[in-house]
Amino acid sequence: GLPAGRCQEERGAAKTIWIHALSVGEVTSALPLLTGIRLSLPDCFIAFSASTASGSALARQIIGDRADLLLPFPFDLLPVTEFFLRRLQPDLFILVETDFWPNFLAGLRRRQIPAMLVNGRISTASARSYRRAAFFFRPSFLSFHHLCMQTEADRANMIALEIPAHRVHTLGNLKFDTSLVTTGWNSLACPVPWLEELPDSALLLVAGSTHKGEEEILLRVYARLLTDFPQLFLVIAPRNIRQGRDIQALAATQGLQAACRSEKGSGRQRVLILDTIGELAAVYRFADIAFVGGSLVPCGGHNPIEPAVMGAPVIFGGHMEDFVEISQELLAAGGAVRVGGEDSLFEALTLWLQNARLRKEAGQAALQCVERQQGVVERHLRLIKETLFHGQGQPTPPHG
Repeated sequence: GLPAGRCQEERGAAKTIWIHALSVGEVTSALPLLTGIRLSLPDCFIAFSASTASGSALARQIIGDRADLLLPFPFDLLPVTEFFLRRLQPDLFILVETDFWPNFLAGLRRRQIPAMLVNGRISTASARSYRRAAFFFRPSFLSFHHLCMQTEADRANMIALEIPAHRVHTLGNLKFDTSLVTTGWNSLACPVPWLEELPDSALLLVAGSTHKGEEEILLRVYARLLTDFPQLFLVIAPRNIRQGRDIQALAATQGLQAACRSEKGSGRQRVLILDTIGELAAVYRFADIAFVGGSLVPCGGHNPIEPAVMGAPVIFGGHMEDFVEISQELLAAGGAVRVGGEDSLFEALTLWLQNARLRKEAGQAALQCVERQQGVVERHLRLIKETLFHGQGQPTPPHG
């Protein structure tokens, strides 16, 4: 049930925003926006819901005090949705990416509660399917005051469904606007003495957030590369920092000596294992090439924005399911390369290591790709404030 005190009495005159995300990917997308709302509108009461158990679990883990209330999304049955809307009485409902519920959206319309879709995307194939079933989908889309799409193509596909153009906006992908992008990492001092001791001629490969199964591949590839690139050094930052000793042992099987960052006086080895928390983002600043882990093994990948914002050219494997849009944007911009396994990783690294111009151009392309996407949260916040405090009128009633 919903605690009535939190939902009505205690929030007083504060505006209430209800943000809903379907599952893990949408919760991740919502986090930068949720953070922006909390900082920009500190008096607002924020409720956050997810549809799936995994989405709810992630929300509990990463959202913290950004939201005032975490709740399960109601079943799309009229009495249930009415109960939730009556108790929460939101001033604005924000849906992240997907998960359209006709009864719930109808309830918002009846109560004249404005709704926004954020981080929206609609492929040409999906748009065709929606057009075939327009009698079902169009009323749902018309329930939104604002449909904030990721790209111009998404916007065009939405307008093709006969949604009024003034309601459809291209605001970009929220995942690009993480605090890592906007904090200004370039001001960071060198955090790791090992880096300061590298010779001027050194080339540095930084492998971030690696998972079990990837370290073996990276170390084998690195050992092969040393034949042609003796000035190459390697930093491995395992996702699980307790794996430091295991990775040291793996390095030894390739005839490599590896130092763990957590060990004092570890000396200048060719390989550094960054088995510490909070230093990877700054270390990326020194990378000539970055590899993003969780992508050669089926773990969904990690955020390629972290190295890209440092101007490092990015390599990742085929498993970037958690960062599909971002990885595609980087690939299209020429700032990243996708590899299929050990041999293609070796080839991609060889190409960039032997050609400084190509390497630097790719790093610049990665940085520019991220810079183009900055300000996404700010653009959403402007629209949210406009809707909350200046009113946008009720959408016209949907028809077939």
